[in-house]
Amino acid sequence: MEKEKDIKNGNNKISKEKEDNKEMKNKEEKEATVASLEKRLEETEKELAECKDKMLRLAAELENFKKRVEREKLEHMKFALEEFAKELLPFLDNLERAIAVAKETKDMEKMIEGIELTLSGYFKTLERFGLKTFVAEGQRFDPNYHEALSVEESTDVEENTVLKELLRGYTLHDRVIRPALVVVSKKNQSVEQKEGGQEKSNA
Repeated sequence: MEKEKDIKNGNNKISKEKEDNKEMKNKEEKEATVASLEKRLEETEKELAECKDKMLRLAAELENFKKRVEREKLEHMKFALEEFAKELLPFLDNLERAIAVAKETKDMEKMIEGIELTLSGYFKTLERFGLKTFVAEGQRFDPNYHEALSVEESTDVEENTVLKELLRGYTLHDRVIRPALVVVSKKNQSVEQKEGGQEKSNA
């Protein structure tokens, strides 16, 4: 009996040791899992901090880029206006000289000739900057390019034709910035009545 008891106790002891070993192993596995998770969490937090820092740097760089582009844009506009102004200065000088010569010599022909040459050069300079004038007289009336100040009866041209240009029109890079001020043709009433009478008699 005692031998069986000893065997039983031995078996219980072995079972307990197995259970203890199993618990120990489970505990070690849990600790290893926790340690692994903590390490991954630490790495993730580090990556997150790096991403946040990178994002803040990129945001700062973008803001600086926007400010630099705006500053360069303003400088470019100032420079463009400066170049434009420099191009116009010679024409002001020529006009002043023409007036001075006219006062001294009283020669209106020379003054007109000087002003015409100045005006011609002025238009050429404006064209280099994209500002152009267009022909209105003799063209069909187009509200995109012409502004009618009045209408006149005419038998020489078709109705809605520009008879006179009272003020030049201008485009800047093909965009109308001022329509030409014009007089537009309309049918002569007597002709219109005559044509109407002919139509009735034909009918």
